[in-house]
Amino acid sequence: MNDVLDLSLVDWSRAQFALTAMYHWFFVPLTLGITFIIAIMETIYVKTGSEAWKKATRFWMTLFAINFAIGVATGIILEFEFGTNWSNYSWFVGDIFGAPLAIEGIMAFFLETAFIAIMFFGWDKVGKKFHLTATWLTAIGTNLSALWILVANAWMQHPAGMYFNPDTTRNEMLNFWEVFLSPVAINKFLHTVFSSYTLAAIFVIGVSAWFILKKRNLAFAKKSMLVAAIFGIISSLYMAVTGDGSAYEVAQKQPMKLAAMEGLYEGRSNGGLTVFGILTPGKQYDDNKEPFVVNLQIPNMLSLLSYRDAKAFVPGIKDLTEGNPEQGIPATREKMEQGKTAIAALKSYKLSKEAGDTAAANESLAALQDNFKYFGYGYLNDPKDNIPHVSLVFYSFRIMVLLGFYFIFFFLLIIYFVQVKDVARQRWLMRLAVFSIPLAYIASQAGWMVAEMGRQPWVIQDIMPTVAAVSHLDTSSVQITFWLFVILFTSLLIAEIKIMTRQIKIGPKE
Repeated sequence: MNDVLDLSLVDWSRAQFALTAMYHWFFVPLTLGITFIIAIMETIYVKTGSEAWKKATRFWMTLFAINFAIGVATGIILEFEFGTNWSNYSWFVGDIFGAPLAIEGIMAFFLETAFIAIMFFGWDKVGKKFHLTATWLTAIGTNLSALWILVANAWMQHPAGMYFNPDTTRNEMLNFWEVFLSPVAINKFLHTVFSSYTLAAIFVIGVSAWFILKKRNLAFAKKSMLVAAIFGIISSLYMAVTGDGSAYEVAQKQPMKLAAMEGLYEGRSNGGLTVFGILTPGKQYDDNKEPFVVNLQIPNMLSLLSYRDAKAFVPGIKDLTEGNPEQGIPATREKMEQGKTAIAALKSYKLSKEAGDTAAANESLAALQDNFKYFGYGYLNDPKDNIPHVSLVFYSFRIMVLLGFYFIFFFLLIIYFVQVKDVARQRWLMRLAVFSIPLAYIASQAGWMVAEMGRQPWVIQDIMPTVAAVSHLDTSSVQITFWLFVILFTSLLIAEIKIMTRQIKIGPKE
């Protein structure tokens, strides 16, 4: 397949999907988090009857609406790309991957659309408690959408609860609960939503800080800031805990991704965790260059976090590529041979079935089942194809973690100055709060860079690489649509920022 496929088509298809996903993710995290902040504020309004809280609720609700509308537009395009650019993937696993997306559409999206209208237009038409219920259900609906999409993504990272049907050449769902309750899915969902809550909290604090800097709506800004800071510190702490859980699952299920995250070329016991490092440019796993120019580590911490054992062996890129018999790690080339055997067995099975040779078909089926675990490796041409872009994953991971700890410290600062000091007098802190908004988006994007670039070349871990998943299109058509999407999405982002800033300048209605 690789010999006849234009590999530039794969690159352009990946670029187009990455572009769509990254732009879509500019809008999603704020939607996931700000809905709960809005619901909390409205709850305080219903409990206290204070019009100040109602005013705050309606202001943040307006910003949510702008963000939500544009996020839906990019999300629809993203899902269509599975059919247009990745039709082989959709055919191969559509019976499994389609199920969470269908549930998301039926359960979550309809829940959102049913109650979002009441949330925006029902202030004077329904009772306070009914309106509050609609707001909470909208928040729950947006997060249920994320749940099912992340379940689907987690299955791609660690396929579970499935069976490959050789007669249809499709993967079929064997156990829904194994897909839904996979430890990878649980950790991915929790870490993603808590990071989104953290981003939304920083957004609310940053916008509130702008009002304080402008000496406008001070009471509103302080109330919003306090709610967001408390929400943010809780979210950021849970984000750290679930981040540890996600990294543990990566160590168990995707060791090559972990090796790239740590710039670990040769495995070791008592592995140290790199706190700060500068990779050697151009380093390959099979050359004699030192991996790092600078490397500050915490001894034993990588082994402890990865395997809950400070003495555990953590495999490196070389171990995973060339194999390590002492640690029971097969070489990538061995997996490639098993993958080619599985692909050949599938072809032989189909031919034998067509010829009515039951004995030969059963023999081929047994060979397929014995080697299907590494089916996707049969499409690789070189063991090095299994190695992701190490420097991109390594630095993205450190940016994400560094900013994650910064956010915890930031929220504590905000809570202290709002509660103990006069926060309006801390102009340095208010400027820092405004500056932290883009940092939150950088951290969010960096996290997805680690998750998605770290698993390359796999669309489905070990079972389907990108070269086997892509649609057979004319490369020029993908190039044209890529640049059209660049213009479209950039225009949408600029439009959102302009509308958002205009609405912020207007401020909450008196």
